[in-house]
Amino acid sequence: MLAVNIILLIVGFIVVGTEFGFRTVYCCVLISLSTRLLEMICPLFAPLTTLPLLEMIFAISLSGLGAAILFHYGASTGGTDIVAMILKKYLKTNISKVLFAVDCIIVMLTYFVFGMETWLLCILGMTTKILVLNNMLERLNSSKYFTIVTTEGEAVLYYITNELHKGATISDSFCGGFSNDGKSVILTVLSRRNALFVKNYVKSVDPQAFVIVSTTSDIIGKGFRECI
Repeated sequence: MLAVNIILLIVGFIVVGTEFGFRTVYCCVLISLSTRLLEMICPLFAPLTTLPLLEMIFAISLSGLGAAILFHYGASTGGTDIVAMILKKYLKTNISKVLFAVDCIIVMLTYFVFGMETWLLCILGMTTKILVLNNMLERLNSSKYFTIVTTEGEAVLYYITNELHKGATISDSFCGGFSNDGKSVILTVLSRRNALFVKNYVKSVDPQAFVIVSTTSDIIGKGFRECI
């Protein structure tokens, strides 16, 4: 594992960048040492159970979860993950789609080496991993988008910018369709934790406020992704 990763890491350093490279080096060394340590502590000479499908589900789901966390922080555990990151840089597409394409090539070859049963399990496992990876990346990158219509615009804006230290946009001089009262519309994007604080604060200062909250994971701008 370490020998193959060294070759891929060199390419990753050159193509993706030093920050990705150093993080991946750390993860590669850690996983290689951890694997070696586990081989010494609890060596396995046979599968844990007699149910290959059950083992595949757990193995793929856990590895997909781990890969999603590493991709979120701009790192990987090496192997095909490095290849996927390199291709993602040039293809400008979703990392899960690139990883699926890379893994497809490897999975297709398993038929000639391990036979039909293993090949079918590999296809099922690969699909499961991509679904887990894509879902986890969406969750890790997700934030809450707020549209707040309130008569207490300045108070809400002050709370977001000064108490939570987050950005927001306010538009004044709107009239409510039923009440004809002066309203302010505030737009902001917050983490899930801060979203709860804002909802509670808005309710406390303006119980009649109209608040629309939606989940988004594709955000470009300061504090989020800096480019498309």
